[in-house]
Amino acid sequence: MTQTAEIAPDRPTDSTLEADMLALGRKARAAARDLGLASPETRTHAIAGMARALKARSAEVLEANAADLEAARAKGMAAAMMDRLALDEKRLDGVIAALEKIAAIPDPVGIETARWTPDNGLDIARVRTPIGVLAIIYESRPNVTADAAALAVRAGNAVILRGGSECLRSNLAIHGALAEGLEQAGLSPDCVQIVTTRDRAAVGHILQGLNGSIDLLIPRGGRSLVERVQAEARVAVLGHLEGVNHVYVDASADPDMARDVVVNAKMRRVSVCGAAETLLVDKAGAERLLPGIAEALKAAGCELRADPAARALIPDATEATDADWPTEYLAAILAVKLVDGVDGALDHIAQFGSGHTEAIVASDEGVLERFLARADAGIVLANASTQYADGGEFGFGGEIGISTDRLHARGPVGAEQLTSFKYVVRGKGHARP
Repeated sequence: MTQTAEIAPDRPTDSTLEADMLALGRKARAAARDLGLASPETRTHAIAGMARALKARSAEVLEANAADLEAARAKGMAAAMMDRLALDEKRLDGVIAALEKIAAIPDPVGIETARWTPDNGLDIARVRTPIGVLAIIYESRPNVTADAAALAVRAGNAVILRGGSECLRSNLAIHGALAEGLEQAGLSPDCVQIVTTRDRAAVGHILQGLNGSIDLLIPRGGRSLVERVQAEARVAVLGHLEGVNHVYVDASADPDMARDVVVNAKMRRVSVCGAAETLLVDKAGAERLLPGIAEALKAAGCELRADPAARALIPDATEATDADWPTEYLAAILAVKLVDGVDGALDHIAQFGSGHTEAIVASDEGVLERFLARADAGIVLANASTQYADGGEFGFGGEIGISTDRLHARGPVGAEQLTSFKYVVRGKGHARP
């Protein structure tokens, strides 16, 4: 059985850390070549083996997570971050189920996405290929370790994982199971590697690209992480900015539907990036709609911060400030504002949204289509909770995260989004005149 890696010293010498990080890159590059050429069946067997090994090691993973939680609690970690960090049997079963789903989805590598013959008679096909080596930097969500590894392998990519220091024990325990599944399938455990030190200098080495070993860098975390990556990275970046997500309730909305969607969007899990952070309500229907929504939110334990117009209808709400509108709370707090119809909502979203997920509740088809066409985000939903912003709910098996970029991939990033393509051109002795 593959052994779980041990935590490396927090402050290795600069030369030791650099050497260790460059070695990760070299091993990932070598493993990527073999993984990309492996058969789809081999990659499927590997991911299924990851799931089985993780199930077999469940007690070890939960023990490691309990130690992480204890240390985080002693440091005064915020409740929302503790929720992201926590694993229990049910959540770990969900992680294992996600791996099983990823094993079952079609392998994207080698799939023809288009084929045509231009006037010159050449047979041209566009074919999906692995990107190569991915590096993923993420914060205190140990489930990402498993999801990211499985999706990378499904797409034929090697991956270097750097999780948050607060969940390092959990991540190392999960990684041990993943490496075991790879070996059982005859693949190198170097296909999925993990940074074993808490030293933040390791991130700097990743941002520099490990001497050309990294093809794509994916940061998944708060604004400070993403901004550092965007400022310092010397490799291509697929950005995952925070989820400043809105639900707009139109005057035409059904009150019961609006209440249920808004409460779920905010309160199902407040710590996920798909949670709603601002409620926008049409002035024309606010008196009919907002009080009932507000009462349900408060009954669920949500604090409301409202603009003056909204506070006239929910006077016990806290007065919102300018700082509330661009804030990702990741807590049971919701900003509330009245707007002038769908165009007022779209104006507010254009100013404060992060491009992650936006939702509308309405029965007027014209209003719905206007919102869906004009809301600028990776995911836009009609009459559905923002908590559906999840690759698993999209049928991807899992996700690396929700991309807020406009290029290469946008929205949930699954296996297909972790591929590139090449053009395969077949001729019959063609020589260009």
